[in-house]
Amino acid sequence: MIRLSGPRAHDIAQSLCALHRPISTRYAGLVRFHDADGTVLDSGIVLFFAAPASYTGDDVVELQAHGSPVLLQALLQRVFELGARPALPGEFSRRAVENGKMNLEQAEAVAACIDAATLRAARQAQRHLQGDFGRHVSELMDRLTGLVAHIEACLDFPEEDVPPLFFEQLRQNLEDNLLQPITSVLATSDFGERLFQGVSVAIVGAPNVGKSTLLNLLSGRERAITSAQPGTTRDVLEVDFELHGIPVRLLDTAGLRDSGDGIEQEGIKRARAAAGMADLIIALSDASEPGTWDVWPAADCHIMNKSDLVDAGTVIPDRFCLISARSGEGVEELVNDLASRLGEIPASEEGLLITSSRHRRQLEVARDHLLSGEAMLGDQESMDLVAMEWRRAWSSMGEILGLGDVEHILDRIFSEFCIGK
Repeated sequence: MIRLSGPRAHDIAQSLCALHRPISTRYAGLVRFHDADGTVLDSGIVLFFAAPASYTGDDVVELQAHGSPVLLQALLQRVFELGARPALPGEFSRRAVENGKMNLEQAEAVAACIDAATLRAARQAQRHLQGDFGRHVSELMDRLTGLVAHIEACLDFPEEDVPPLFFEQLRQNLEDNLLQPITSVLATSDFGERLFQGVSVAIVGAPNVGKSTLLNLLSGRERAITSAQPGTTRDVLEVDFELHGIPVRLLDTAGLRDSGDGIEQEGIKRARAAAGMADLIIALSDASEPGTWDVWPAADCHIMNKSDLVDAGTVIPDRFCLISARSGEGVEELVNDLASRLGEIPASEEGLLITSSRHRRQLEVARDHLLSGEAMLGDQESMDLVAMEWRRAWSSMGEILGLGDVEHILDRIFSEFCIGK
């Protein structure tokens, strides 16, 4: 499909289709697409959406052609000859924001829907696209507007003494209706951002403790070669899978030991580097080999494999989770433990999440300004400073929705969009 947007979109489509009648609004018509000399390039469907009832708010025409890259390139060339130009990254969504068809937060959700790697992430992106998060932010801004109005009323009558009860009520209102809701939604940001950015989990340990077997088991694929021979894995092996809706990149690394083999030494060096960059480190050990138990003491998660080989009298330290990667015993508990360590919010409790680091930063800045203003409450001579801090908090939240002077934000956000959105 080729999408045209702008005041000349209808005229360009009219010329391309060589129609003697105007293209009807919201009517799917079968047409032929013509080159400059009248040669038929292709046949397909044309759809016209007249402004402002379109995605961008401008006139929009969609040309649905056959999928041949050669035909589509010929159509594009003809469209450019008729006066169109290639769209910039995110230009369609940017025009929608500038024409009031959606706010900036919803436009970002368009990209989130495209980038979602799991169904859980896609559903959360849809909530943002439908405006749920934007409405929540707008409600917070409305509440803040009411508080600022109270402060400005005091500024209008400086000769009046403000009773202490007024400040106490204002402080309680601020806490209940702004600070607590902001803190609650900020608490969702770690998990919300991980839903879209994903996490990397490195499995480290001595040779032959079952790292590759565990990777295959967690990912559900025979991705890594497993062997009784120690040192089979020489390089970092990556495999992507989904853990409770979180995209996870699992890293299988070379066994950690002293070795005179140059290739194995390089593998061990890469294993340590991969672990240093990972969001979470699993230290895997062999229950039957105590010498493998403390290869990586600073790991986030200590797993003891081959639980079926543990002698009856062996004392297992409390920090270890016992599993058998070969039989699957204990693996479900391990998966649940990993999800909790990644900050997972149970699906039954999942509400609206912060899924963007930009939104998180703006709310954090807003909270700081609210707290700064609160600290000055009670001093009637500082009321203008309180109002200034709270207006800054309002502006910070407004940037989430694209309110105010946000041209620099628009340039950065839409540069990361794909062409066509």
